[in-house]
Amino acid sequence: MKNKILLSIVGILSICLIIEVSFIPKTNFFYNEEEENTPIKVTMKVKNTTTNQIEEIDLEEYIIGVISAEMPALFDDEALKAQAVASRTYALYKKNTTKEDYDIVTDITNQVYISISEMQEKWGNNFETYYEKIKKNVNATAGEVLTFQNEIIQAFYFSMSNGYTENSEAVFSESKPYLEGVSSEWENESINNFEVTKTINTEEFCKTLNIDCSNITIENINRSESNRVNTLTINNKTFSGTEIRFLLSLRSTDFEIEIIDNNVNITTKGYGHGVGMSQYGANEMAKIGYTYKEILTHYYQNIEISKIM
Repeated sequence: MKNKILLSIVGILSICLIIEVSFIPKTNFFYNEEEENTPIKVTMKVKNTTTNQIEEIDLEEYIIGVISAEMPALFDDEALKAQAVASRTYALYKKNTTKEDYDIVTDITNQVYISISEMQEKWGNNFETYYEKIKKNVNATAGEVLTFQNEIIQAFYFSMSNGYTENSEAVFSESKPYLEGVSSEWENESINNFEVTKTINTEEFCKTLNIDCSNITIENINRSESNRVNTLTINNKTFSGTEIRFLLSLRSTDFEIEIIDNNVNITTKGYGHGVGMSQYGANEMAKIGYTYKEILTHYYQNIEISKIM
C-alpha cells in the first residue's frame, strides 16, 4: 500500500514537472549551464545576399561588420556603443525568430554587414584607425542587449529623424510598447542633408504613380503627430506616405510636394523609416554628453539593458 501511495506521489510530481517545464517561456539569453555566469560562444548564420552563401560568424565580430556598414566611424564613441547594443539586439531577435536555415541577411532587408576586405576597400588608409575604434566600442558593450519584459526586443533603428521618431504601427502595422514616437530635437537644419529636395519631371512622376497627368492635384494630406505623411490623394487616387516614399525613392515620409512648370519638387526632412533609434540623433546626444545607455533608454521606452549570459 505504501509503495502504491509512493508511486502515485511520484507520478503526480512527474506530471507537475512536465506541466511546469512546458510553460517555461522561450529564453532569449545564452549561457553555459555547467559554469554559471560564463558566457558561451554565440554565432550568427549570415546569408550574403550577393553570393547567397551562408557563413557562421562570431556575434561580436558580426556586430563590428554591421556598425562599419551602418554608422559613420567618425561618430562619437557613445553613439557607436548605442549602435552596437541596438544591432546586437536586432541580430539576436532575428536569430530567435528565424524560420530559415540562416539567421540574418547582409543587406538593408535586415541590417547591412560588411567583411574585413570590404572595410579595407571602404576606408583605405583609415582602415586600421576606424576598425580599432569600432571594435573598442563593440567590446565595451559586449553581450549587452535591450529587453522588454525579459524578452529581446525588435530594435529598429534608422539614419536621421525629422525632429521626432515614429510609432511602430505607422510604418510596420504593429504596435510595440517600446517603439513609440519621441522627440529628437537634436536633429535640425544644422545637420548636413537634414532637408533635401528631389526634382522629378511630371511625366515620370505620373507614370510612376500610374495617374493621369493632364492636371496634377494634391489634396487630403493627413499627417501623423511626427509630421510624417500618413495618407494623401493625388488626382483622386489615395496613397500612403510609405507608398509614395517607396515608389519615388524618397529619403523619408516627411515630405512636401510642389509642382513648378514641368517639374515636381519634393522636399524631405530626415532619412529613414523613423522607428526606433535615430543614428544622427544618437550622435548629437553623444556630442553633448549623453551616455549610450541614456541614448538607448530615450529612443526605446521602458526597456532594460541586459547581458546575454
